[in-house]
Amino acid sequence: MSGIVLQCVKNEDDGMRLNRWFLKYYPNITMGRLQKLLRTKQIKVDGAKVEASFKLSAGQTIRIPPLKDEEALPQKSKTLLTKEVEFMRSLVIYKDKDVIAINKPSGLAVQGGTNTRFHVDGMLDALIFENSERPKLVHRIDKDTSGVLLLARNRKSAELLTKGFREHKIAKTYLALVNGCPDKENGEIKAYLAKAGERMQITSEGQSARTLYRVLDKVGNKFSLIEVCPLSGRTHQIRVHLESIGCPIVGDDKYFGGGSRIKNNLFADKLHLHAYKTDLSTIYNKKTIIMAPLPEHFRNSLNAVGIDFKE
Repeated sequence: MSGIVLQCVKNEDDGMRLNRWFLKYYPNITMGRLQKLLRTKQIKVDGAKVEASFKLSAGQTIRIPPLKDEEALPQKSKTLLTKEVEFMRSLVIYKDKDVIAINKPSGLAVQGGTNTRFHVDGMLDALIFENSERPKLVHRIDKDTSGVLLLARNRKSAELLTKGFREHKIAKTYLALVNGCPDKENGEIKAYLAKAGERMQITSEGQSARTLYRVLDKVGNKFSLIEVCPLSGRTHQIRVHLESIGCPIVGDDKYFGGGSRIKNNLFADKLHLHAYKTDLSTIYNKKTIIMAPLPEHFRNSLNAVGIDFKE
């Protein structure tokens, strides 16, 4: 059992809710236990009783009562191998004091799950650099999708970026190599999406989803390179929407015209969907566009079908 501890709120935690502060520094305390400690006035801020939602200010003092040994333990960071650190740092395509952007390869999961131990979230300690805290995930892209993945380097940046994605103020542009060619060179796909097992399906009972597209180049009616801009952020939105207009993405196992995709020796057995550009101009109040070079398998496939794309 630990003794009473007084902790001063750091500048980087200014404005943070008390429950989030405890999640950061005392992750082994359950929310139920935290509520009990607050209710019985064992936790105080500047000597006063507060609620879990209380917003902290830099310089305030938090009284931490005696805790069980396991509750007092800080969150353990995974010790990364040198090759994991080098791998993560090799993915960085943009870095400033608030944001890091990586070019995530196809096949690398953003977060862990069943049978997924190698993922971005588990290796974020490699990208701390000169900071004292690890970067934070502020959005997701599919495991099989490559391209721009943004990470916030501090709490305020995380809040700003999360809000920007939620309010669709951050424009994202994808590139997709698809089977077939849309009837129109450009347009908007509107279709409601709902979860159906591990897939998404189009249904009038789903959530509204909108996607803009533009054909950049095509090989007759066999293959097309399409620029895609999602106006909403539904799971698998681009993949389902493109399939719905008869243009499933090359290498897509889940959405291929309602049936199993046919493997083609021209292409690597990977999804050909790439998060190409992310525009942070509205967040930064100046032109700030982050671009991720195409992965090798995507470039090779374009060359194989005779599509010349200038990055």
